[in-house]
Amino acid sequence: MERESMEFDVVIVGAGPAGLATACRLGQLAQENEQELMICVVEKGADIGAHILSGAVFEPRALNELFPDWKDRGAPLNTEVTGDDILLLKDEENFSRLPNFSVPKTFHNKGNYIASMGNLCRWMAEQAEQLGIEIFPGFSAAELLYNEDGSVAGVQTGDMGVAKDGSEKDGYMPGMELRAKYTVFAEGCRGHLGKQLISQFELDKDATPQHYGLGFKEIWDIPKELHEPGKVVHTAGWPLEGNANGGGYLYHAEDGQVYLGLIVDLNYENPYMNPFQEFQRFKTHPAIKQIIENGKRVSYGARAIAKGGYYSLPKMTFPGGLIVGCNAGTLNFSKIKGNHTAMKSGMIAAETLFDELKAGNANTEAKQYTERFESSWVYDELYRSRNFGGAVHKLGTMLGGAYNMVDQNWFGGKLPFKFKEWTPDYKATGKADNFKPIEYPKADNKLTFDRLSSVFLSNTNHAEDQPCHLKLKDDDIPLKVNLPEFAEPAQRYCPAGVYEVVEEDGKQVFQINAQNCIHCKTCDIKDPSQNITWVVPEGGGGPTYPNM
Repeated sequence: MERESMEFDVVIVGAGPAGLATACRLGQLAQENEQELMICVVEKGADIGAHILSGAVFEPRALNELFPDWKDRGAPLNTEVTGDDILLLKDEENFSRLPNFSVPKTFHNKGNYIASMGNLCRWMAEQAEQLGIEIFPGFSAAELLYNEDGSVAGVQTGDMGVAKDGSEKDGYMPGMELRAKYTVFAEGCRGHLGKQLISQFELDKDATPQHYGLGFKEIWDIPKELHEPGKVVHTAGWPLEGNANGGGYLYHAEDGQVYLGLIVDLNYENPYMNPFQEFQRFKTHPAIKQIIENGKRVSYGARAIAKGGYYSLPKMTFPGGLIVGCNAGTLNFSKIKGNHTAMKSGMIAAETLFDELKAGNANTEAKQYTERFESSWVYDELYRSRNFGGAVHKLGTMLGGAYNMVDQNWFGGKLPFKFKEWTPDYKATGKADNFKPIEYPKADNKLTFDRLSSVFLSNTNHAEDQPCHLKLKDDDIPLKVNLPEFAEPAQRYCPAGVYEVVEEDGKQVFQINAQNCIHCKTCDIKDPSQNITWVVPEGGGGPTYPNM
């Protein structure tokens, strides 16, 4: 099929912090040097910010460099952090507050802001458009395009109006080819094109496997008298016990709202564990319950986060393009922050590509990027926190926490140890026979809820009659392998209830409710047989997160 094609200097895939920082910095450099550049950003969400989900305590370091006058420009950073609490939840009733000296200084948030990253991305998109950048929301980058020499030539957007059976519906619109001298992949954690590029160009051959957490978030309106704007609370311990790691958070944002969530590391062993239910349990702890019990839940979402850090960083360059931000795993887990590092990686990409374009190059490998990245503060920051996650996983929450406190506070992250983790998260899943099913309490619809009513709050929608974007390599594996060996954990690890084992005519059937998918990518990461591949659905589908 002959497809319409558009030519650009740079195509950027993804309008999150990394992609928009790349676009803004390129626009600035073009303006400063009076050089005309054609730059476009494609975003699969229905609008900018629709698919952005982040805690978020935001460190403004990269933004200060990108737009030193961001306050005057009206960036939506209104709630400066006023204080930090770290709570150790000992069991379902008791907790203790950790003294300041025992907390790794990476957890201190003085000078940071509690922010909606969705709103910040909307503001960044406005800045980019003022710099002459074209932004196309509602278009998913579905396929990679290559030149004859094997270099990346750009992306093809997904077809619109294809029925489940592959036929063309009324209003069918074929995808377009967006060709570029260089393409930047800023798809966020576990981007499906980034995944292909890492495999094809063996970008991770010198890295440990990437590790992930599943982050939940809810926004609650709470009573005025309980609201302390700027207060940041992190928790460790309960409900994650045994072989499960992670932690909770509660951030007092603006307008009487708190951002509440739990991060569950995806290297847990028990296939009966249900991260969504663990999050529901978390909200029943007195330390959390007292804040939200008379409040109202207004939003819900979940997203996988890349937390392998320094040891898991792939090579980020290949002929014709770059991978940046969470697509490359630049999140600093010792701070539980990845927005500032994602932005900085994008800004370095922009500066590198501008020099390549200025020199008249196209579709080459921008090797200068590696040098620039490794001499930047983002690389130094990731190096200093390289052992943070590994120490907790190998030594346990208490000992690992003590190691991290000593390493960060006394030695600035320079202790000469290496806590590398070589087991991918999916391989950590244990056999069902070795574990007991977990009985979770029923939702009370006040503090705790079921998955479907939660997904409703994420405003998730997909065109119903379209090919399923959750691809099984082998249709038999869920029932023939995953069910007998692992009690088919997809029923539990998915935070949107997409996967079910149901009875039809007396037979078991593996059902995929793709309509519910909130694009978190957990299935692509945690399936013990690595049988599920997440690909982009029709553009504009998925959640439409307000203020996340």
